[in-house]
Amino acid sequence: MSEGSRGRGRKGDRPEGGQAGPSPEPGGGGSASLIGWIVSANIVALVALVLAVVALFFHPFVDENGDGGAPAAAQPTPTQPAVVEVSVDDDPSWGPEDAPVTIIEFSEFLCPWCQRFALETLPLIKQNYEGKVRYVYRDFIVHGEPATKISEATECADDQEKFWEYHDRLWENFDGVRQQAGTGMDALASTLKGYASDLGLDTATFNDCLDTGKNTGEVQKDSQDAGSYGVTGTPGIFVNDEQVGGFRAFEDTTNAQGQVVPGMRTIIDAALEGGEPGSALPVVPSAGGG
Repeated sequence: MSEGSRGRGRKGDRPEGGQAGPSPEPGGGGSASLIGWIVSANIVALVALVLAVVALFFHPFVDENGDGGAPAAAQPTPTQPAVVEVSVDDDPSWGPEDAPVTIIEFSEFLCPWCQRFALETLPLIKQNYEGKVRYVYRDFIVHGEPATKISEATECADDQEKFWEYHDRLWENFDGVRQQAGTGMDALASTLKGYASDLGLDTATFNDCLDTGKNTGEVQKDSQDAGSYGVTGTPGIFVNDEQVGGFRAFEDTTNAQGQVVPGMRTIIDAALEGGEPGSALPVVPSAGGG
């Protein structure tokens, strides 16, 4: 805050030579002036107090370095996982259908957090919980038409029972796919068709599937379902119908606020222990998403 300007006295404020002004007139005029001065001083003090209280509530917060700035962001508050009945639909999955733990991920192939989950977390889940976990992949479109077309391509690959091979190829070439998506739909479609050829799919069937938008409805349905379950970003992960937020590492991590963010190992172990819906999983703070 800048300092207020200092006032300067005027020549006429007091008699020249520093002499006192005229004495108060007889009859109590001096007392009235004194009372008026006291009342005015009290009013000024009251106004100053009110202004100080207002300033306390509306002045910008000061950051750690003592600099003025915008109000500090609210700290994330741990929340109990939401419980909803999430359908596996007829979407691609691995693991036994009767596994005690079902993980459903609403994902998108232009989402960097989803790529991390696919390449860093999922392989460790598969390795450590074989036979105990079923994983289901469902679409949730965030990045518009390019992301929709990529998901359609994976559905076309699934029609030829090559979903997981195509899924892995997309994540392995994530940066290139994102670049093509930004170039234009024709360049993106050419890349997607090239992956189908590389993986030995029937290219005539795949290309027709992609060009005609055969699976657009399926992708849109997944996204609509995600919204109805309260998913607002990718990845949207559910474990036994309990929403655990966005990206999760396999092991526990610590966020910027010093809170422990339970990893998928902790979450899956809690789910395997059982319990009533809504009580099986640890309370979790917010996690990354895209």
